[in-house]
Amino acid sequence: MQHPDKMKQDYSPDILNCLANLSSDEVFTSPELANRMLDLLPQELFRSPKTRFLDPCAKSGVFLREIAKRLLAGLEAEIPDLQQRIDHIMTRQVFGIACTDLTAEMSRRTLYCSKLANGEYSVSTAFHDGHGNLLYERCHHTWNAQGRCKYCGASKGEYLRSDSRETYAYPFIHKSIKEIFHKDMQFDVIIGNPPYQMSDGGGTGDSAKPIYNQFIEQAKKITPRYLIMITPSRWMKGGKGLDDFRETMRNDTHIRYIYDYEDASHCFPGLHIDGGVSYFLWDANYKGEVDYTYRSLDGGEYRSKRYLKVDYSDTIIRDPRQISIIKRVKQKSNADFSKIVSPRNPFGFFADLFNDPDKYSEIELFDHNIQNGCKVYGVKGKKGGAKRVCGYVKRNSISKNPGWVDSYKLFFSKAYMTTSTVPPEIIKGEPGDVCTETFLNIGPFKEQKERDNCLCYIKTKFFRALLFFNRHSLNISQDSFSSIPLQDFSHPWTDEMLYKKYGLTEDEIAFIESMIRPME
Repeated sequence: MQHPDKMKQDYSPDILNCLANLSSDEVFTSPELANRMLDLLPQELFRSPKTRFLDPCAKSGVFLREIAKRLLAGLEAEIPDLQQRIDHIMTRQVFGIACTDLTAEMSRRTLYCSKLANGEYSVSTAFHDGHGNLLYERCHHTWNAQGRCKYCGASKGEYLRSDSRETYAYPFIHKSIKEIFHKDMQFDVIIGNPPYQMSDGGGTGDSAKPIYNQFIEQAKKITPRYLIMITPSRWMKGGKGLDDFRETMRNDTHIRYIYDYEDASHCFPGLHIDGGVSYFLWDANYKGEVDYTYRSLDGGEYRSKRYLKVDYSDTIIRDPRQISIIKRVKQKSNADFSKIVSPRNPFGFFADLFNDPDKYSEIELFDHNIQNGCKVYGVKGKKGGAKRVCGYVKRNSISKNPGWVDSYKLFFSKAYMTTSTVPPEIIKGEPGDVCTETFLNIGPFKEQKERDNCLCYIKTKFFRALLFFNRHSLNISQDSFSSIPLQDFSHPWTDEMLYKKYGLTEDEIAFIESMIRPME
């Protein structure tokens, strides 16, 4: 918001555009994106003096500012006096809960044009305190016996902090609305861009714990008329701890609209988020199919009207061009390929075995073959420059799946770019070979011929298209292979054989051929 005497000036340049991509954990929203999301709402909401809006995860205040601008125009006829209109909007219609002390101050400056809601330069003259309706109160996690916060699941080892450091105990998740605003409140619209993830004590980045789903679940408990949020899209396919959330969303017929970006940079310029991002409109009074718009890597938009839950996929199919292919394959499949793919860490050796062998006192790592030893494949070096290496370990140091050791197998890289349709080189594991958790194990196979025919299948465009369709992040998991049918590996496979077996049409074949690179 601007001061009343400057209310009709344009925002040029808009400082909030400069804040839109500071972090991949707490992504700031641009004014353009905020308005695209607000455009999904019935616009008569902005012509009512009774509509009440909440941003439960305010960071820059952009949603509240753009809402206030719309209300300012929509209520002009009903409340002609500019200052009275501003005071009514600020005190009775727009509310925010900030994520941190810093974002609370930033959001107040955005909304009230002042560090304090009752400051000299505030656009509102009706507040008696500096917080206004944009609140933040430092919260603390409540730890259970397992060292996790009972509200958000944060790790005690990571987030038990002094008062001088941010706890990331978000008020919206840790407190009730009544506790935050000191009275019962009902909101017509809840809108926001929640924090995406937090460290869970076992890793960072892609292995961190999602937090955005908890903001959505908490918002639904407050029973708004409308809910709009933007989040990473990986919940549609997988994600740590997101299975129940995904199933709930798949079954929720109140979702009226989804706009899904395969490439997050189309939404947040300059920012990479594995699996892309999406925003949705949830409407309490709607029940039916989702109006789904998918924006592909090349910027093409594909629209469909459908239910999120289908009987031929356990995940949400994002690109409508994939639907008929997945459906045809599923109808003719008796088993899926994930049955011969291991969970993570197939033999019990962690990824940093070669970087930090002294960390594992129970494992002796050799650089040469030893009697009754096993060859172990892994990587050495820092992320971005790590190289594949191999060493040797004693057979009795293998703690998981010892029965696989003397079989033929394939080692498939557990992580590579989500935009790539060609995986890193797949290692042919011989009897006696094992791997660290850098790889997934495919197999085991009794004969070398079966292993080699399986590798032939993996290299087909058909196989890699189905794998690509089901990916959601840098990391590959056993579930990533669940849409791929299992084959008879007594003979090799070609794309032509697979296209014919599953009855793919010329258009479906052309789609696969156009998007999947050949593999040597």
